[in-house]
Amino acid sequence: MSEKCTGQCQSSPTNNDLNNNHIDSDDFGGKFVSTFKVPKMDCPSEERLIRLAIEGISTTIGLQFDIPSRLVKVFHDDNLDEITNKVQSLNLGASLESTSESCSKEAAKARKLDQSNKASEMSALRWLLLINGVMFLVEVVAGVIAQSAGLIADSLDMFADAAVYGLAIYAVGKTVSLKLRAAHISGLLQVILALGALSEVIRRFIYGSEPISSLMMIFGGVALIANVACLFLIYRNKEDGAHMKASWIFSANDVIANVGVILAGLLVTLTDSRYPDLVIGLIISLVVLNGARRILQLKY
Repeated sequence: MSEKCTGQCQSSPTNNDLNNNHIDSDDFGGKFVSTFKVPKMDCPSEERLIRLAIEGISTTIGLQFDIPSRLVKVFHDDNLDEITNKVQSLNLGASLESTSESCSKEAAKARKLDQSNKASEMSALRWLLLINGVMFLVEVVAGVIAQSAGLIADSLDMFADAAVYGLAIYAVGKTVSLKLRAAHISGLLQVILALGALSEVIRRFIYGSEPISSLMMIFGGVALIANVACLFLIYRNKEDGAHMKASWIFSANDVIANVGVILAGLLVTLTDSRYPDLVIGLIISLVVLNGARRILQLKY
């Protein structure tokens, strides 16, 4: 049984709204609002998965994301079962927390917040895309020169970030089918690159390698600086828009991966062993591959 709202409830969308493929999902209220707890939602990849899955439903649906609290608020009509099935099919541990009638004040606040931050969010997303795209190229070249599986794998993490930010920019105003196609393309590219990095780890394990620890630490440090710059770009809006909250956590997680590469380089020096480099390369490659798997599982 859903809880009643004490204020005025939202009206249903008009036929023109339902037929408009360019509606921003955050602009729709719906008769009800349901909150889902999603324990495994900790970066933009999971947010995009949920958006693409739910936007495949024919009825226009509004979405609000609280990444730090792992919560998704869904404004909808009489289709909660279908929404629940879509969210839970992503295997992110989602569970329905509550459902109540949607209030006009609540939806209006969501719309106002979204509109006021949309311009600054888009500007930040473009900078994030540029930084991560450039660092992908820099790290992959440095990884080849340094014979470092860790640097090569970390470059893939940068590519995964760039793909997410690029998809977020591309998706604005696009139909669900185009969004899904773009997501699948980015997922396939991530799979190809991740498998390439894994094969490189295996090749270096079998035939040996001599990673240059100084280059690992230098370019791991450059990547760290780049991701710290991303954090500064996001900081002003990190509590405002859904993408900004997610991007803040995503870049913070990348900082951890960069520190891992630097630490692996230090251990290579101290132990005179290539295994720390192989281990960090394996871990980052598997993380990227798992993210790509989730994207490719998306369906209409």
